[in-house]
Amino acid sequence: MYYRLTTIAAVFLALFLVQIASAMDMKEGLWEFTSKMEMPGMPMEMPATKHTQCLTAKDNVPQNRDMDKGRNEDCKIKNTDVKGNTVMWEMHCVSEGKQVKSIGKVTYKGDTFEGETKMEVDGMKMAQKMSGRRIGNCK
Repeated sequence: MYYRLTTIAAVFLALFLVQIASAMDMKEGLWEFTSKMEMPGMPMEMPATKHTQCLTAKDNVPQNRDMDKGRNEDCKIKNTDVKGNTVMWEMHCVSEGKQVKSIGKVTYKGDTFEGETKMEVDGMKMAQKMSGRRIGNCK
């Protein structure tokens, strides 16, 4: 009986430790992130832009929600996958009648992150580099 209870307790402890170890190292709250678009072949460099967003363990994909104000843009995040501290996703958008698919990835380190999104529109490839930092609590 004692052996059986010890085994059950050890299994539950192991599962608990695996759950703790698999938790993403990301502090929820208001985040500021900088994104910079890179397009090969462009004659001039695009300026970096800053955005803020409330990020949580469940809503952990940084997005520039006001990037295309005034455009007909409908974006849906699909296929989100979390492995350790890294979040990967696909985003499908309709912008000005065109279908745009992008693939993104960010890696959190507590109150900072680094990442990149790659997309292709009409044969033009673009990459967006991102870095972010937690700046406070969500309102």
